[in-house]
Amino acid sequence: MLAKVFSGSVFGVEPFPVEIEVDCGRGLPGVIMVGLPDEAVKESRDRVRSALQNSDLTFPAKRITINLAPADIRKEGAGYDLPIALGILAVSGQLSSQLLPACVFLGELALDG
Repeated sequence: MLAKVFSGSVFGVEPFPVEIEVDCGRGLPGVIMVGLPDEAVKESRDRVRSALQNSDLTFPAKRITINLAPADIRKEGAGYDLPIALGILAVSGQLSSQLLPACVFLGELALDG
């Protein structure tokens, strides 16, 4: 299953949209993140896992692939935590993905959710 969540960032002083695609499939459990994420964005996999588990939600034990598009611009900061978490919840069936395309999500998650 695939979920799309919309977010945004800035390049210099110019804003640009970021589309976050989350796919949950078969394979060894783990999280793969592509699309030029910096170290803070890569660390979001751990923040999101803890936030979901501490909010009594389930982090799926499947192979999760996260694509941050456009792939040619580096994504920086922790503001992608919330859209990544929403995408994971949508692909795992814990959240309806019907409302996600109508909104733009930005936000950092604490470990307690």
